[in-house]
Amino acid sequence: MPETLTHSSEGQAEWPMPRAATCPFDPPPALKSLQSEAPVSRVRIWDGSTPWLITRYEHTRALLGDPRISSDATRPGFPRTAGSAQSDTRAPLSFINMDDPEHARLRRMVTAPFAIKRIEALRPAVQRIVDDSIDTMLAGPKPVDLVEALALPIPSLVICELLGVPYEDHDLFQHNTKVLVKLSTAREESAAALTALTDYLERLLTSKLERPGNDLLSDIATRRVATGELTQREAARMGVLLLIAGHETTANMIALGTCALLQNPDQLALLRDAPDAKTTASAVEELLRYLNITHNGRRRVALEDIEIGGETIRAGDGLIIAGDIANRDPDVFPDPDRLDITRNARRHVAFGFGVHQCLGQPLARLELQVVYSTLYRRIPALALAIEPDQVRYKHDGAVYGVYELPVTW
Repeated sequence: MPETLTHSSEGQAEWPMPRAATCPFDPPPALKSLQSEAPVSRVRIWDGSTPWLITRYEHTRALLGDPRISSDATRPGFPRTAGSAQSDTRAPLSFINMDDPEHARLRRMVTAPFAIKRIEALRPAVQRIVDDSIDTMLAGPKPVDLVEALALPIPSLVICELLGVPYEDHDLFQHNTKVLVKLSTAREESAAALTALTDYLERLLTSKLERPGNDLLSDIATRRVATGELTQREAARMGVLLLIAGHETTANMIALGTCALLQNPDQLALLRDAPDAKTTASAVEELLRYLNITHNGRRRVALEDIEIGGETIRAGDGLIIAGDIANRDPDVFPDPDRLDITRNARRHVAFGFGVHQCLGQPLARLELQVVYSTLYRRIPALALAIEPDQVRYKHDGAVYGVYELPVTW
């Protein structure tokens, strides 16, 4: 194996793998080596188990669409994340960690608000939020941290409006989300954060039952809890998933995408100077492919024996499906390590694939399109206020991004 791989005493590569310090936007070099030399191979994770690591695009799509693999984190062999509340096999699950038919039943309850036409109707409201955030940023001192000024507030405001969560409670849900997505968080701390969020959403659902509004949580409370389709706790856990996924991932994409564009000025100029809808949409898809902020793999466990890539994955074997390197597969995306916003990158797997692909992807796309088409046009002189090598990246998180992004103009 290449020198870039770190091995356990038993010979398997260790997972997760470090990125190269000089290439913070690229997947770990070891992943590229495995993709070309051993695309289906064993790795050793924190608890000593050795799940299969999947690195090629064709295998990624095939497995994520295969009903013979399970998302149920309570099954033996599932490669759980260190520190996660889901490391406790007794922990209750959200539908993201369920299999069909129960997964499909619960997912259908919240699908309608994320339909493309309904999300597109939110574009004027999202545009107002983005413009207001930029107005506030321009009126204040500089340099400014783009994460706190823009990247985090925008998706938080949008998901709060959609769900019916009071934005004034953002400190509570943002703090507990940061605890949950940090890989080094102790299991007890992670469980406490999950409990705090679930308790908060349960109280909110109770108030929605008494005074429903025109929002998703009110719909869940009045149509699902009141009729017995969901218990109050199940509904609250569903709300936690939607709230976390609705702001944390998009916030990181806004900041990390801006960071990448500022370090690729030719691509930034192309986006800024041709801010038509087609160019913007293309830029969003390419940045999703290029950055793939879900960088620690989608976790699964095999229900049956599966032959793939010349290997036999046995029933009960865990799998880690590495979408970040799948999105850099040269057989699918020529010159994959180059950021090219004119590329047709729509086939990327940044949102996953199959029945568990991201429910909120239409909303994420809309928010990114509005931000990317507005920010650089309104602040054409936007620039990093620090040297690129001083940017602190979230190597220790389940979602990749930057801790802060000081900018000026």
